[in-house]
Amino acid sequence: MKEKVAIQGIAGSFHHQVAREYFGNEVQVEECMTFQSVIDSLRSGTSEKAVMAIENSIAGSILPNYALIDDNEISITGEHYIPIQMNLMAVPGQSIQEIKKVYSHPMALLQCKEFFRHHPHIKLIEDADTASVAKRISENGKKGVAAVASSAAAELFNLEIIERNIHTVKSNTTRFLILSATAKEQQSDKASIKFVMESRQGSLVSALNILRDYELDMTKIQSVPVIEMPWKYAFFIDVIFTEPDNFKKAMQILELMTEQLKVLGAYKNGNAAEKRDRRLALVEPRE
Repeated sequence: MKEKVAIQGIAGSFHHQVAREYFGNEVQVEECMTFQSVIDSLRSGTSEKAVMAIENSIAGSILPNYALIDDNEISITGEHYIPIQMNLMAVPGQSIQEIKKVYSHPMALLQCKEFFRHHPHIKLIEDADTASVAKRISENGKKGVAAVASSAAAELFNLEIIERNIHTVKSNTTRFLILSATAKEQQSDKASIKFVMESRQGSLVSALNILRDYELDMTKIQSVPVIEMPWKYAFFIDVIFTEPDNFKKAMQILELMTEQLKVLGAYKNGNAAEKRDRRLALVEPRE
């Protein structure tokens, strides 16, 4: 029996696309309308794995999702990057001049704001999910309304794409995490960690120096306020490495230096650009 994978949204969504690319086209998905429902599906055992967006190259990090992973003791077991290609779609036989309202997820609309600036007659309306909007428009058969969603959604729900690739930045990419309710040992060259430092001068720099000393390349750092502790922050950090032993040694030292340290997951790097940059750094001579 195939693993069931929880996704935010429905078939035709970008989360569904990631699930198919990562687990195979025949993947069995559990459709969840919220990220909290995705986590609940994992914790209850309804799903064995999950897909969750964590950051976009334009819109930045999805901060609430860091808290969901951390607070619910969820493990990161992988990652996957996809280019986000937004398309304007509607019931067949319409031109863009006939479209009066466009519905989509607020992040999708944000990523297409330059396109819609040239079509001021269209009213933009925020909705829960790109694919669910496309499905609803298809089922209602109503004209004069359109959705912004993936080409897969257009194909799945028999909508006509009026304009393709309407997103402003063509290199628009979203990073998705692959999640599990339990951690497992696996080959890894990337890890996500969280730590909380004492509020004293130089504490963060000291911690980052440990990463440097053990040849861990930091690819992301995100600070998030610690609830009920004003002006105190947790730091979520991604690192890439070539020697897993170096990562383990660095974590042992950081555990002594920090108030709290948690390894959210160690997994294979899914970012081709990071892999390339790491290889180049290893062959460059050090001063």
